[in-house]
Amino acid sequence: MNSTSLKGQSALVTGADSGIGKGVALALAAAGANVVINHVDAHENAEKTVDEITAAGGTAYAIHADISNEAEVQAMFAEMYRQYGTIDILVNNAGLQRDSRFVDMTLEQWNTVISINLTGQFLCSREAAKEFIKRGVVEGRSRAAGKIICMSSVHEVIPWAGHVNYAASKGGISMFMKSIAQELAPHKIRVVGIGPGAIQTPINTSAWDTPDALNKLLTLIPYNRIGEPDDIGKLAAWLVSDEADYITGTTIFMDGGMTLYPGFADNG
Repeated sequence: MNSTSLKGQSALVTGADSGIGKGVALALAAAGANVVINHVDAHENAEKTVDEITAAGGTAYAIHADISNEAEVQAMFAEMYRQYGTIDILVNNAGLQRDSRFVDMTLEQWNTVISINLTGQFLCSREAAKEFIKRGVVEGRSRAAGKIICMSSVHEVIPWAGHVNYAASKGGISMFMKSIAQELAPHKIRVVGIGPGAIQTPINTSAWDTPDALNKLLTLIPYNRIGEPDDIGKLAAWLVSDEADYITGTTIFMDGGMTLYPGFADNG
């Protein structure tokens, strides 16, 4: 990526204090964007991400907000506008898991995951879209009036027993992303999904932190390596650049081939 490809643009990355969100924030900042680091309960980690960006010559600012709370989302956008004037890029990254066997899953486990993973994307995307439409395309800054990335998962297409709430939220993100992309395209607003596979982040530490766990995980990945947050960050930075201006309404899977269903490789 050109280190100035996003110069003059402002980006909000939800859940950017660690993992994929941090990787995306670092990549957007490296491409020249002013970045808001959203966090809900990890202020120290968020400030470390800000420090890392500013030490590299970038601009970043941390804002606390629970993205499932409408008032907090609106307050976060208002604070961003005070800091940076507007928004050009939204990355709906924040997400979590509350795993359970389906028959034992509580309503609280279901609602928590849907509220953060799906409703949070609705609330943030709605606020961003309002600003994009109001402001329109700014000549010389970007060919689009705004860009939204909806962070999904391979589990928008791969069923996942024991994680019904999570998989349902990601399937919902897929149709949410496509529907708003269809509605917002006439306003020159692009909406794109990213579907990560197994990425080395805190949310899935148990899947890769021992040799046995990692070897088991790698049987699901034809490319035979686990992904890194930096992989997703580089993709996100490209997708919101003018180089990807004709891409909207689709999910780009970045999974080392996990969606190729490798269990069928020797049983064709």
